[in-house]
Amino acid sequence: MTSGRGGTESSGSGDIARTLDLLWDTGRRPSRGPKPGLTLERVVEAAIEVADRDGLGAVSMRRIAAELGTGTMSLYRYVPGKGELLDLMLDRVQRPSDDPADLGDGGWRAALEALGHATLALYRRHPWLLEVNQSRPILGPSALDGMEKVLARIKPMGLSDPELVSVIILIDGYVVGAARTQLYEQEAERSSGLTDAQFWEAQRPALEKAMTSGRYPVLAGLSEDTFGPDFDHFAFGLQRILDGLEVLVARRAGT
Repeated sequence: MTSGRGGTESSGSGDIARTLDLLWDTGRRPSRGPKPGLTLERVVEAAIEVADRDGLGAVSMRRIAAELGTGTMSLYRYVPGKGELLDLMLDRVQRPSDDPADLGDGGWRAALEALGHATLALYRRHPWLLEVNQSRPILGPSALDGMEKVLARIKPMGLSDPELVSVIILIDGYVVGAARTQLYEQEAERSSGLTDAQFWEAQRPALEKAMTSGRYPVLAGLSEDTFGPDFDHFAFGLQRILDGLEVLVARRAGT
């Protein structure tokens, strides 16, 4: 499961019972489609494509109908409205891979490391996820499949069940923060018209003067590559989280 910051939309904002019917394929299907080839899966995929390309705010029943080349009212035969559609979108993008190797080929640490990188990649592919408040998610098959696979891999940590879930929340919270920072950087570059290099170059004269003033001796003494692009801050932070969990697991094993 993923968790995003509070944003323009919230999961669970539609008819919960109807959404669960659609997610778990227990609801009544249209007896005949208004257009050959139109399916619920295709409606959801079209909505995700629009959100990926133009943002979550661009997703509407009218816009999705136009993308599919059908009438707006035709979509209501498949999904009641945008609230339910959003929950279907969330579950669809969280569909886990069938390849067990995607969670690493080692123990719980390798699984969590792979989870962290996979979740960051998910937010990069679908930045609109950061606009959704998922504090009360509707749990569909994809979300539960993903949770089941991760929990099965980290169960050997020897922690309590609430602690195992908290481990997943910990990793996800770290990834969300990193993903949000990257998204903000992209938005700043797009809105300002300045690349990251151009932005910092504009500040260089003032910063050089500050560094030679003697007021900031520690900062002035930092190596030239301190703020360079080659250091992977995300990977460094993720490894330190895993190091901390290693200590906890060892402590529990010893007691």
